Amino acid sequence: MKPGLVSVTFRQLPPEEIIALCREAGLAGIEWGGDIHVPHGDLAAAQKVGELTRAAGLSVVAYGSYFRLASDKSPAFSDVLASAKALGAPVIRIWAGQRGSADADEAYWRDLIAEALRCADLAGAEQITLAYEFHGGTLTDTLPSALRLLEATRHPFIRSLWQPPVGFTAAQALDTLRQILPWLQHAHVFHWWPDASSRHPLAAGADRWTAYLQEIRRLRPDADLLLEFVREGDPGAFLEDAATLRRLCRDAA
Repeated sequence: MKPGLVSVTFRQLPPEEIIALCREAGLAGIEWGGDIHVPHGDLAAAQKVGELTRAAGLSVVAYGSYFRLASDKSPAFSDVLASAKALGAPVIRIWAGQRGSADADEAYWRDLIAEALRCADLAGAEQITLAYEFHGGTLTDTLPSALRLLEATRHPFIRSLWQPPVGFTAAQALDTLRQILPWLQHAHVFHWWPDASSRHPLAAGADRWTAYLQEIRRLRPDADLLLEFVREGDPGAFLEDAATLRRLCRDAA
């Protein structure tokens, strides 16, 4: 399992500084965000960031797009796909709509499923995988809804991300991971408890993450594990969390 970073952790920093931080931290790869660092449709920026990443000995793990299925406020998928291709990203993070499952009727489900499959066909033609963000406010906001979506959009180029749902106990979060695991692409790593405003050092959640990584190792021993957000957006806190994540990966090997 390979430790890495989600670039939106440091929206305030330019790509060159993020790459330098990742090298200092001993990480292996980066998911580059589509809002600031690699804007959707800016192919020159995507190509430059991809080249800088690889020249530093790091991998481009994914393109963290803000494309939302079944949304008229989303960037165009053609721009997202072109940026991912220019970046050299093997995976595009996408969002499963702009409604939570409680607010989605059957017509919304049908439209979103159809669009997901169309986009997967386009991405698959470029050998790029789509991965749903596992997140509130979308059709992956509950485990039953996420599983329904994954079953309804079975496709060789559709997978899922995972992160521990905020407010869940370790046992509850582990249950979501076990059921998502057959589709897992990579995981976003943080320790927030008991809510999203309470961000703690990853070391404080080491017991939880040890259990999560043991589970991930069963089916995805090559998964990328990407730090996402750190206390106060502080590079020093990031370096501490990166050291913890490297240790957890070693222990799980």
